[in-house]
Amino acid sequence: MNTDLKDSAQPLVEEISAMIEQTRQVVYANADRETILLFWKIGRRISGDILQNKRADYGRQIVSELATQLAAKYGPSFETRNLRRMIQFSEQFPTVEIVSALPTQLSWSHYVEILPLKSMDAKLYYLNEAASATISTKALRKFISRRAYERREIANAQITPNTALPFDTFKDPYLFDILGLKDDFAEKDLESAILNELEKFILEFGKGFAFMARQKRMVIDGEDHYLDLLFFSRPLRRLVAVELKLGRFQAQHKGQMEMYLGWLDR
Repeated sequence: MNTDLKDSAQPLVEEISAMIEQTRQVVYANADRETILLFWKIGRRISGDILQNKRADYGRQIVSELATQLAAKYGPSFETRNLRRMIQFSEQFPTVEIVSALPTQLSWSHYVEILPLKSMDAKLYYLNEAASATISTKALRKFISRRAYERREIANAQITPNTALPFDTFKDPYLFDILGLKDDFAEKDLESAILNELEKFILEFGKGFAFMARQKRMVIDGEDHYLDLLFFSRPLRRLVAVELKLGRFQAQHKGQMEMYLGWLDR
């Protein structure tokens, strides 16, 4: 009887568990938003107090004293190092309107990671990417260490006004050191390296890319031709053909790719 009761209750348990987990996420999100706003207010208040006092050593002394008392009362979140981060945060984002417009689903730890960055555009880029992809603080740190924003800017600079590609289609320019290639590699080595690091390679392209084929066979005018790599972009709804060459660009390379694209566009 107890077993039957347990089995019959299981769907209800699962449904209620889902409700609890969903509510927890909402509570966590609100807690993060309120915490960010609180830390900004604290940083703003301390910064204003320091500016009002003309003594050169006052800032260091008052932060240390505040940390001693607040940490004893409220915990390690209010130790000296974090109070200085709050001040830094309030100085980098100087108005409550700016802070209110920042992603609300990120934790204070996420914001700590972007504080050392010099560019405001870079700070906002990493925050928005972290929020849209719901990545952890550790993942954000790795994302920043790979200089994703700077490399994206380089990639955008390489897109000409006449190109059909929108900015940010490629997250960064193609870098051979990602694949661990030496100066004397051959085309087949490049292809193999790309395939060996396929997941990372697609991530370098950006979101929404799928691998379609390697050495795609095409019969053109009765002859076999092989395209090195073929991808599909869901955001662009287009096939992406990759033909790997070494050395300087030659006119026949353009003709060869146009022939391949013509076949793919049938």
